[in-house]
Amino acid sequence: MKIIVIGGTGLIGSKVVERLRRHGHEVLAAAPSSGINTITGEGLDAAMTGVHTVIDLANSPSFEDRAVLEFFETSGRNLFAAEHKAGVQHHVALSVVGTGRPAFAASGYIRAKMAQEALVRASGIPYTIVHSTQFFEFLNGIANEGAGDHEIHLSTGLMQPIASDDVADAVADYARGKPRNDMVEIAGPDKAPLAEWVRRFLAAIGDPRKVIADPDATYFGARLEADTLLPTASARIGALDFEAWLGRSSYADRIVAAPAATASRAASR
Repeated sequence: MKIIVIGGTGLIGSKVVERLRRHGHEVLAAAPSSGINTITGEGLDAAMTGVHTVIDLANSPSFEDRAVLEFFETSGRNLFAAEHKAGVQHHVALSVVGTGRPAFAASGYIRAKMAQEALVRASGIPYTIVHSTQFFEFLNGIANEGAGDHEIHLSTGLMQPIASDDVADAVADYARGKPRNDMVEIAGPDKAPLAEWVRRFLAAIGDPRKVIADPDATYFGARLEADTLLPTASARIGALDFEAWLGRSSYADRIVAAPAATASRAASR
């Protein structure tokens, strides 16, 4: 089967490409650097020739409200125009757990993801939308986003992060399967407050910054309810927990001590 991965050179895309090739599929890793640009349309029609499945993992280079909305709407329209010409049979899009929930509507990024999902559903092409929880790989970025000089104020909303390897496994599996014409969810094995995840991460790598758990702190512009970022009970659960991810991550050589188990883990299962 011929598959094109939009954003195929990124964190998730490169892993998905490797997994699909291992299964014997013909896979094209599409990105502006390879001459395929979903914003300008450059190279799209030629790249779609003979393609059965499109996996859209592209993300906006800017998270400013208007810019991110324009990115997903323009990219989506150009993709579906090319997919219709080529007779694509399955469109897989990676999105975010919580998209569409009222508490998350204050986030410009999430409103843009909602617009992207609306284009997918209206396209007429069979699809699967994969809602993922936040990646463990994003913990450092979340810390920096909430940082002051010495303190980091972060939400107390619960989060169930997942390793990028588990995301790639799931996306590749859904792409190889039949279209769901619906949304599916994937998540990591454990949940804890967002602030606690970042506190664990910083402690594990020896970062001295202090994390302040603040119910009023926003995440992507939204004030989180306790369950805004949590998947439903039907979610596919990844294999890697925090310790397993950290031990194989790019931060492995910075671990100063084995992180303590999250206090709420036992109660969260």
